[in-house]
Amino acid sequence: MHTNPFHIGSHALATPDKPAAILGRTGESTSFAQLDRRSKAAARVLQERGLDVGGRLAILLENSLAYYDAAWAAQRSGLYYIPVNWHLTPGESEYIIEDAGAQALVTSVALLETVGVVASHLESPAVTLVTGPPVEDWDSFEAAVDRELDAHGDEPVTNDVEGSFMFYSSGTTGRPKGIKRAISRDPFGTRQPGMDILQNVFAFDSDTVYLCPAPLYHAAPLGWSMATQRLGGTVVLMERFEPVEMLRLIERYKVTHIQVVPTMFVRLLKLPEEQRAEFDLSSLKTVVHAAAPCPNEVKERMLDWWGPIIWEYYAGSEGTSFCIIGPDEWRSHRGSVGRNLMGAVHILDEDGDPLPNGSIGTVWFEDAPNFEYHNDPDKTASAFNDRGWTTLGDLGAIDDDGYLYLSDRRTDLIVSGGANIYPREIEDVLIVHPGVKDVAVIGVYDEELGQRVLAVVTPADSQQAGPEFAMELQDYCRGRLARYKCPRQIEFDDDLPRLPTGKLAKRLLRDRYPA
Repeated sequence: MHTNPFHIGSHALATPDKPAAILGRTGESTSFAQLDRRSKAAARVLQERGLDVGGRLAILLENSLAYYDAAWAAQRSGLYYIPVNWHLTPGESEYIIEDAGAQALVTSVALLETVGVVASHLESPAVTLVTGPPVEDWDSFEAAVDRELDAHGDEPVTNDVEGSFMFYSSGTTGRPKGIKRAISRDPFGTRQPGMDILQNVFAFDSDTVYLCPAPLYHAAPLGWSMATQRLGGTVVLMERFEPVEMLRLIERYKVTHIQVVPTMFVRLLKLPEEQRAEFDLSSLKTVVHAAAPCPNEVKERMLDWWGPIIWEYYAGSEGTSFCIIGPDEWRSHRGSVGRNLMGAVHILDEDGDPLPNGSIGTVWFEDAPNFEYHNDPDKTASAFNDRGWTTLGDLGAIDDDGYLYLSDRRTDLIVSGGANIYPREIEDVLIVHPGVKDVAVIGVYDEELGQRVLAVVTPADSQQAGPEFAMELQDYCRGRLARYKCPRQIEFDDDLPRLPTGKLAKRLLRDRYPA
């Protein structure tokens, strides 16, 4: 009998009928008893087909209840599991499957066009399981699990040890790379890194109702969902983000915790005030945002609406840092992402020398856990310096109180006429203009200046696109930014390459606007 508070089997015994996950759109749910039994059976299916500790399972699924069955199967049997973005092209998915050395794949009927390309790139023992209605020539995930349950019931998993995710970076600056940590071989149910923060800072516990509005193929949505379940709480899963639906689900399920990206805040604030006021959001205790920069004005408006429950953190899938700032702290350190809970932060110049407080340089973290970029020793080496500190490649500054302020990624920096210009600063100004739905700022080649500032805008009303609106936006910037930072050129585009996490794939945007 499990009495371990971090073992989903304990919750299956104590609260067997409690929902571990609910699909928000339909209300379909899976209980802790079902999640425990089905993930054990799925783990045994994978083991019987040749996957041992350290084996690699790719998960190519839309947001669904089956995602948790597959992920927990890997987590409780010592496997690496590789979430694959289902928005990728077949060729992009093929690269990840092959680079990761995945041996097994859990996918869905809806994605069989992609699966037909990638399945042949699985390494031995090459297992493919498909969720959804049975399809000829493909092995059903649900049927395989059901057969295992019929044959062996609730038998334990052999090698019942903790596995590990291997997320691939979003690829905003190039080919995505797998972020790999060693399999610990700790017994399943061992308290995992980061649980202290979730419990002691964000107050996650068995009463938590966590709304997940983002794709599970990204680190935080999947990691925080599974941490909620590990503590005995309930996840309400959105198949895709939609602002009114989010408000409806908060009210319906009395959601206590949410993690969002700033783009979601922007879309919520674009709703008419009378529509926002229709919903009872009083159950909310903690709202956390991360993954992309949040404009100060957007943050302030959300704090005014939802109250002092909004937290921010800055971290990466590499696990090198966890900077955090609460609502009251943010008011007194406007624009900061907080202080690091994991060790000292250093700001270094291009020669690796320390910069004084207030100066912008590359952000480096001390005392970070070890990791590697799978199959890329050069990238791994570039993430560490000779002192053992590590960086995510971001630029920022520290104030005298030790609070970190991010400027941009080094790859996004615009150098125009010898001046450093940070796209985020311009994006933060333009996004709050009522006529702007979305915006991205990049540098393009300029014969005189080296680079000039280009803003690519998605207007709220496509009929607005044109020279007159472009001039209005330029004037809007001039009233709020130094003249040299203001866009010299504005283009209109109804489809910015923004990832579901809220990050902009600026390398794709630069391909569209090479000059």
